[in-house]
Amino acid sequence: MNPTVVIVSVIAALVAVALFVVMSGGSTKVGGEEIGVDGPRARELVEGGATLVDVRTPGEFKSGHIDGAVNIPLQEIKRRHSEIPAGPVVLYCRSGNRSAQAARALHGLGHTELYDLGPMHAW
Repeated sequence: MNPTVVIVSVIAALVAVALFVVMSGGSTKVGGEEIGVDGPRARELVEGGATLVDVRTPGEFKSGHIDGAVNIPLQEIKRRHSEIPAGPVVLYCRSGNRSAQAARALHGLGHTELYDLGPMHAW
């Protein structure tokens, strides 16, 4: 088999696996603890009083969001974290990348009850 074909095939397989992990929300650890949650658990938390935070841009939020969510874009999370009430917080975004980053930032700012839904479609 042609070595170039083998290399391209391996790269394509690695990209496919990476995309799958990103699109499925992957796993989020903060402070050594797994904080990723699935849709049913996220809904249960929100129904129990958790704050639901959409960390996408205002334009993305305007184009559609989960009912009851507040929009605090990732770029503003450090400046606006005081707007998030004490207690459990469920974060989400488009793919799961920004919500994981927001969880790490909020943890560093003292928030302790964090849950990462990851991508909005997981709701």
